[in-house]
Amino acid sequence: MTIRVVVADDQELVRSGFAMILAAQPDIEVVAEAGDGAAAVDAVRRLAPDVALLDIRMPGTDGIEACRAISAETGCRTVMLTTFDSDDYVYEALHAGASGFLLKDVRRDDLVHAVRVVAAGDSLLAPSVARRLIADYTSRPAASAVSSSGRLDVLTARERETLLHLARGLSNAEIAAALVVSEHTVKTHVGHVLSKLGLRDRIQAVICAYECGVVTPSPEGQPSPASPAQVRKAPVEDRSAG
Repeated sequence: MTIRVVVADDQELVRSGFAMILAAQPDIEVVAEAGDGAAAVDAVRRLAPDVALLDIRMPGTDGIEACRAISAETGCRTVMLTTFDSDDYVYEALHAGASGFLLKDVRRDDLVHAVRVVAAGDSLLAPSVARRLIADYTSRPAASAVSSSGRLDVLTARERETLLHLARGLSNAEIAAALVVSEHTVKTHVGHVLSKLGLRDRIQAVICAYECGVVTPSPEGQPSPASPAQVRKAPVEDRSAG
């Protein structure tokens, strides 16, 4: 199956470079390039691609507004291009529906991998990118955390643990090792977390974990667990059961 992609960036050399890398893959087709957010949204509406690669900062309609429109109106998934040191709008992009983030100096193989991962319905939650970005934004004074007392009550103790590990950026295999269960069991727990909390994917789960105080950014920008009472409010279930 061919993955259809729209690439949007106001810098022509950057845009063309990403498009060339992706178009060189046998399973990826770049169906359009766009120099701003409005053109990107129009291309997605007309061509119905699987993935849109969007620069956050573009003239006119920026990447966040484009992402919001694309997420609301189409089934296309979005990957945001960002420069970590200068972008202040990452949290808004997550809420707008972004499924992943890439730094502009991303390696060729990582770019291709990201498009494939997002096209497959997963989200790109590399600890070196998404976790740092979320931690940076939520550590700012403007970010506000809401109480977890109500929203997380629907989760079991094991599902709370799973949410904590998701917020730390762990893969399913790493979560399985931490919980001493199988990857299949982890997938089940992740699915329950997303379903019970009404979340679209793992990135939204990370947002929820920060908002509900399950984890908080440390001074080094890494997520730290909240107090045990916030994470383990329900009795711990038998591990052998799942």
